[in-house]
This record gives sequence, structure tokens and C-alpha cells, in this order.
Amino acid sequence: MHPIPGRHAIPLGRLAMLATVACWAIYVITTVLRELVENNDFDLRLTLELVSYLIVVTFLAFSALMYLMARQGALYRFRDHRRVPRAVLDRHFDGGYDKRITVLVPSYIEDPAVVRQTLWSAALQEFPNLRIVLLIDDPPHPRDPALAASLAASRALPGEIEAALREPRERFAAAAEAGNARSERGSAVSADEVSSLADDYRWAAEWLEGMAATETTADHTDDFFVERVLGGLASDLRLTELALRAAVDQGDAPEADRMRQLRNRLVWIFSAELRSFERKAYRSLSHEANKAMNINAYISLIGKDWAAEETADGVVLREARPGDEVHLSVPESEYLLTLDADSMLLRDYCVRLVEYLEQPGHERVAVTQTPYSSYRGAPTRIERIAGATTDIQHIQHQGMSFYGATFWVGANAIIRTRALQDIATTEEVGGFPITTYIQDRTVIEDTESSIDIGAHEWTLLNYPERLSYSATPPDFGSLIVQRRRWANGGLLILPKLLHQLRERRRLRERVLLREVLLRTNYMASIAWASFGLLFLLAYPYDSRLLSVWVFLAAVPYFWCMGSDLKASGHRFTDIFRIYGFNLVLLAVNLAGVLKSLQQAVTGEKIPFARTPKVRNRTAAPALYVLVPWLIVGFSAFTFWRDVQAQNWGNAAFALFNALLCLWAVIAYIGVWNSIVDFVLGVVDWLFVPADKPRRAKRTAPAYAPGPTDWQAILYHGDRRLGPNRRAERLERRRRAGRR
Repeated sequence: MHPIPGRHAIPLGRLAMLATVACWAIYVITTVLRELVENNDFDLRLTLELVSYLIVVTFLAFSALMYLMARQGALYRFRDHRRVPRAVLDRHFDGGYDKRITVLVPSYIEDPAVVRQTLWSAALQEFPNLRIVLLIDDPPHPRDPALAASLAASRALPGEIEAALREPRERFAAAAEAGNARSERGSAVSADEVSSLADDYRWAAEWLEGMAATETTADHTDDFFVERVLGGLASDLRLTELALRAAVDQGDAPEADRMRQLRNRLVWIFSAELRSFERKAYRSLSHEANKAMNINAYISLIGKDWAAEETADGVVLREARPGDEVHLSVPESEYLLTLDADSMLLRDYCVRLVEYLEQPGHERVAVTQTPYSSYRGAPTRIERIAGATTDIQHIQHQGMSFYGATFWVGANAIIRTRALQDIATTEEVGGFPITTYIQDRTVIEDTESSIDIGAHEWTLLNYPERLSYSATPPDFGSLIVQRRRWANGGLLILPKLLHQLRERRRLRERVLLREVLLRTNYMASIAWASFGLLFLLAYPYDSRLLSVWVFLAAVPYFWCMGSDLKASGHRFTDIFRIYGFNLVLLAVNLAGVLKSLQQAVTGEKIPFARTPKVRNRTAAPALYVLVPWLIVGFSAFTFWRDVQAQNWGNAAFALFNALLCLWAVIAYIGVWNSIVDFVLGVVDWLFVPADKPRRAKRTAPAYAPGPTDWQAILYHGDRRLGPNRRAERLERRRRAGRR
């Protein structure tokens, strides 16, 4: 649960927004307009400096204002939110609830130990009908022994977890069947029956605690799994046991309906069905190298029976007809839960979010989620600060829901299958229909799908609690991969958003300005903030353009961010560490933005870059290591130059940047790591692989001797160019075979 805001927090939030706007307006009046009116020595250079500086300051102030607005919406939601009582949840799913959730966990060369924890956090969800599918996207036949062993371990995970759940599931299913039979006969709830149920809850808690005791804890994510996933559920069950024993001691008992719900709850916790699926085993499914198409491939199979057909190219799935042998049966599912392989859910994620979706007025909500938070107790500075930015983003996303500007954040989400079917598009690739539900045009596929969902009159809502957690990159090299991916794609999606807004206005739908501003800022702010910061760092603006009002306009933003960090379990002073963190990531963000522009020009997709998840350090590209040091050096030079010119405002800003960036480089990258990564990058750049020898002019027959692959010929037909050349090559092959 989020802490309820204090009585001064919301008024101060409003005051912060007003102060930001007021300081920006005062700067425009007292500095910009005054310079235009009073100075007669304006030349082209000063005019361009004035215009560019005003644009940069305006965009940065706008982003700060959007942060404060989203934060204000989050405060309203945290103030008004009341957690649904446990009994209300149990009653909602009682009485033959038959809707299914299918949990989809896409995995590509993941550590099986990490995937195992994710699957367990999903398997222990308290939901009546839960199906979990591990979507393994590893190469199906790896030659590397380590990769082969990892793949085998991943394939075995669903079976291992199902086997571990079998004993508690059978125990509680038998107890529930016997107890429900007594209730149907109209028998009164006895003290012995309540005591027996309390014993079952104690047994379940001890089973979870026993499992937790055998877990190996190598890092803070393992600690989280033991303490919050297993230990949290065990503690909840212990509390229920305590209540039942107190009822017996006081000579009382729950009603028969409540007893049935409590018995069923134990069955639900331990009754998940787990499977694995590999799309690369089937030639008829998309093999596009990204997470979105991995998920799409499985969604396209839902609700149908499939027959496998052996072809020369491999196994092909086709919809089974009456009398066909069914190779794969994928049941219907009302809801889908997409869950990254490095994320974990707390115990009541599914029941709370599904109950939320099924409330009156939420019939057109397509996606709900709790934007993920970072695991606590990170061992490295960079992981802790990256986690702090993740927790800040969680608050931002909660506030955007208040203004109807929710975006889907892909680490976890519960989705109505019907909504995905509404936005589906199908095209034929290689003779097979390929259906796309979640767009893969950009590497931030969830953001683009949010726009598609809105275009089909569906909405999105975030649930105002912290129920999901995800890993944060532990080193600079892996962080580069993640943040470059985050910076790519927003500009590409922006035209689609503008088109949707025009359509909504054409249909006379009310479109609030605050929704437009928040959505635009979310998708484009990385671009203008990165370029704006680059201008401020690199260009020596005239001291007459500087003003204390620019500094004062930023104070509410940093002050509120510090308060949010403190409320999220971090330090207020992390605002300075985050500023330095953003400086060292400046080149990364710029690279992501430029990649978006390149993609817009060429129209090509870029491959999904998986964030490395390794125990040791990931080497960073030389350029991204060099740029932070260049920022330090150039800022120091700027400080010296501005001191000589007595340009004290610019000098102070340059010194501030030099010190914070230097500290960030030392703390987040490391001096020795910088040297190693830079040297590796230079060596890799200097190394030129030997050219492959040119092929000699062919004198041999076009086909090597050997048996004719009749299956491939019958399956593909004739795939070669030119009828005369085809006949000639066939004749050569026959002759070669005779020789």
C-alpha cells in the first residue's frame, strides 16, 4: 500500500505547479522581453541564443510541470484508495467462478534460477483457474553445452513446479470436497471443523516456510523471493490460522459460506497448471526476434485445437478438423497476464486486479496493472539509483491514470483477451497467417499498443498499490541496453497518438488538454530533455540570458521528487545522484532518440535488445564510457573559462555539472571499469577480420552428388530462377548422380 498523503501534501503539490509556471513567466517577462525591449545592440548571434535558450528552458520547465501534475494525480489516487477486504475478494470469486487467467512468461536465454522465481510467484497466486505458460524463445538446438543445459533446465521448470504443488493441492482439494459436502447437508459449523481448517492453514504456512528455508539466497532478489513471495504468503496464512483458533477459543465459528471460501482459497493457491511452449519449434509461427511476437505467437493459438504436420521445412501447425489427431490444445482464456521473466508478483496480484476489472464501470478497461517497483536492498550504487528512478516512474504512471493518460508498462499487466482481438491485425507471411496483437514496430511495444487500445474505445487503468517488482540492471553495461531501448520509439509512436486524438475530436469525444500534454511528454520528453541538456552543457550562452528565476522554476520539481523518493524508501538527497546518473546516461538517451529518427526515415524494425542478466559485469561500449568523461572535462574547462570572463552564472552551472558527473562516473561506472571498457572498445574497433577468400569460378556441377530430397521438392515446388536454367541444373544433377 502507498502511504496516505499528509494533509499538507496535496495543497503543497498545487503550490509547486503554480510556482513552476509563475517562475517561468517571470523569467520570460523580466529577462527575455526586457532584453528585447531595452537592448539596442542585438545581433543575429544574440537573437539566436535568446530564442534557443528560451526554447530549451521552456521545454524543461514543461517536463517539470508534467511531473508535478502526474504526481498530483497520484496523490489524489493514494488519498482516495481503500484496499478491498479479504472477505470481499473471496466472495467475488466464490460460487463457481469459471473465468481463466493465462499467465504468459516470455523467456529468451534467461537464467533458469531467475525464471523459476518468476514462475513460483505466479503459481502461488490465489486465483480459481490459473494457467501459466513459459514461452521459451531460446534457439531450440544450441551447440554450446552451457546453453543446452540452460535450455533443458528451463524446459523442466513447469513440470518441477507442478510436481512440488501436487501434495498440498491434493490435500486441500480432498479437505475442501469433504467440508463442502458437509455444508451441502446443512450441518452446522462445528468447533472441530474450524480447528481442522486452522490446521490446514498452519500446514500450508509450514510448507511455504520449509520451502523458504531450503532456498539459496545469493542476492537481494533471492531475499525478496524468500521474504516477500514465500514469507509474505506464509505470514498471511498464519494470520488466518490465528483468526480461526481465536474463533474456537471464543466459542464461535465463521458462517458455512465463509468456511467454504476459506477452504477453496487453499485449493486455489496450490492449483496452478504450468506448461512450456516454444514457437521456434513450428515453422507456421512468427520467428521475429522480439518479445512481442513471442507473446503474439501463443495468443494466436488460444481457444483452438491444433494438428501438427511434418513438412520438409519442419513442423507446421494447422487448425484441427474433426477426426484429426490433436497435437496442441490451447484453452480459451478471459484474461491474459504478461509477466517478464525477471519480475515477481505479490500473492494477491491476480485476485485484486481481476476484481478491479470486473467492477461496474470498468467493462471497457482493457489493461490493468501495478507498474513495477524495484527490488529493495540492491548491493550496487547504480542499481539502487536506477531502482529509485523506477519507483519514481511508478508514481508517475499512477498519476497519469487519474487524468486518463495511462500507458501500458510491459513488465506485467492483466489484459482482456477480447481487447487484444479487437486490435489484432493479420498478414500472410510465407503462406501462413501471422496475427499481431501487441505491435512490434518499436522496442517499446507496450506504449504503441496503448495507443491502439485507445483507438478501439478501450481504456487502461493502473491499480494504486505496489504488487509487482522487477529487476534493475546491476551495472552500467546492462543499464545501457535497457535505457537505450527505453529512449527509442517514442517519437515514432507520437504521430499515431496525434491521429487518434484527431479521430476522437472528429467523433465529438471529449479530449482533455491535460491528457494530451501528459501523453506527449511521456513519449517525447526524453528527446527534448536530452538535446536541451546537451545545449546547456556545450554552448556558452550570454550571461544576460541567465536569471535566478530559471533556477527557482526547477526548485519545486526537485523538492517534490526528493519527497517522492523519501516516501518510496530512498533518500531525499538522491535527487543529486539521479541528476548525475542522467548526465552519464546522456549519450545513451541521445543514441536511442537518433535511432528513432533513423527508423522513421528507413522504415526498418530494429531488433529487440535484451537486457543482460548476469552475475558478473557487462562491458559497456567505449563511446558511452568516454562521453561522461568528456562531459566532466568540458564542464571543468567551461568553469575555468567562465571564471576568467566573470560569467558567474554559467561558471556555477558548469562546476555543478562537473562535480556531479565526476561523482557519478566514479560511483556508477568506476575508474578502472572505464579504462577496461574503453580499451576493449578501441581494440575491437581496430581489429579487422580477414576477408573471406573470393569464390573461384564454378567449374563443378551446380548440384553436388547425392540422393534427391524429394520431400523438399514436393513441399516447395520449383524455387529457382529461369525455366532454362532450372532444366539445365536438373540435368547436371542427374549426370552427377550417375557418375
